[in-house]
Amino acid sequence: MENINLINSLSGLLILTSLLVIEAKTLRMSAIQYGIQSFVLVLIFLALAVTMKAEQLYLWAASAFVTKALLVPFVLARAEKNMEGQPPANAKPWPSIALAAISLIVSFIVIDKLQLKIANEFKPALAVSIAHFFFGQLCILTQKNMLKQVLGFCLMENGSHLTLALLAYNAPELVEVGIATDAVFGVIIMVILLVQINKSLHTLDVTELKSLKG
Repeated sequence: MENINLINSLSGLLILTSLLVIEAKTLRMSAIQYGIQSFVLVLIFLALAVTMKAEQLYLWAASAFVTKALLVPFVLARAEKNMEGQPPANAKPWPSIALAAISLIVSFIVIDKLQLKIANEFKPALAVSIAHFFFGQLCILTQKNMLKQVLGFCLMENGSHLTLALLAYNAPELVEVGIATDAVFGVIIMVILLVQINKSLHTLDVTELKSLKG
C-alpha cells in the first residue's frame, strides 16, 4: 500500500514539472524541467518494479534515465546554442494553466469511470498519464518556439510511457527498452530538421514561417 501511494504521489510531480516545461521563460529551463520530470518517471518505474515484482522495469528505468533524463535535455540545450531568432516566452501563463487543469479534470473523470482490474489502485497515476497527452498538445499549440514544441512531443511520450508501465509492466525487456529510447531518436531527427529550417529562415518562431506556405 505504501508503494502504491508513492507511485500516485510521484505522478502528481509530473503535473508540476509539465507546467514548468510549458511555461519556463527559456528553452534551457524547459529542458532542465523535462529532465527532472523524466527522473521522476524513472522513480515511478522503480517503485512499480518493486510493487509488482516486475524485474523488466529495472531495465526500462535505466534506459529511460539515460535517454530521457540525460540525453534529450542535453540535445535540446546544445541545439539552443546554435539557433537564432528564438521568440520570447508567453507573457501570460494563466490560459495554459487553466487549460491544463481542465485536461487533468477530464482525464480523472474518464479514468474513474473505467473498470481496470490490472491498474485499479493506480487510477490517479493513470489519469495523470492520460492528461500528459493533452499537456503535450497544449505545449505544441501555445508555444511559438519550435524547439519548445519538440518538448510538447516529449511530454506526450512520457505520458504514453507511464500508461504502458502501469498497464503492461510485464512486457519483454527489449520492448520496454525500445519504448524508452525512441524519444531520443525522435528528438534528434526533429532537431536536425529545425537546424536546417533555422539556417534557411533564421528564425524559430512558427508565426514567421510564412515562406513555407504553398
